[in-house]
Amino acid sequence: MGDILKEVLAANEAYAKDFGDKANLAMPPARKFAVLTCMDARLDPAKFAGLAEGDAHVIRNAGGRASDDAIRSLVISHKLLGTNEWFVIHHTDCGMETFTDEIMRDLLASSLDTATIDENGWRDVGKGPGSHEGQFVDWLTIKDLKESVQTDVARIKAHSLVSKDIPVHGYIYDCKSGRLEKVSA
Repeated sequence: MGDILKEVLAANEAYAKDFGDKANLAMPPARKFAVLTCMDARLDPAKFAGLAEGDAHVIRNAGGRASDDAIRSLVISHKLLGTNEWFVIHHTDCGMETFTDEIMRDLLASSLDTATIDENGWRDVGKGPGSHEGQFVDWLTIKDLKESVQTDVARIKAHSLVSKDIPVHGYIYDCKSGRLEKVSA
């Protein structure tokens, strides 16, 4: 068993010992809202949005983008679990700003190993074979942070499965200050 697996299982054992009343949390989020944000490990939505377990749905993906799957989750969150307000939160210094679809596709075509970045940009240091399947993926990279929030909020609001009564708010989380900055529509 690897060290990371051991650490995770030990942490879970300690957590489960004091689980207590959390077993009684309802499935619908108590505060009736959802957050779509990035998977970046520096973001802790529970802390920056003041959440306790059971308060809200948190949907995360690379960039916090309004992908089809993220919208699917938001629709389920509303339709079946009663959320009635949503937040789209991207962040400064996002890795999704460091590459394009073409760069990702080229890296994957070369190898499936982890790439590296330096002053000259991304480069593959792995051994092949790679895969050309990356050609068929929209990687939803970010060219302009504010514009990406506006695009995602607009896409969610315009989606045919989203009720027009749901407020959708757009924000940028500042990784240097921990503050949320409103993005106007």
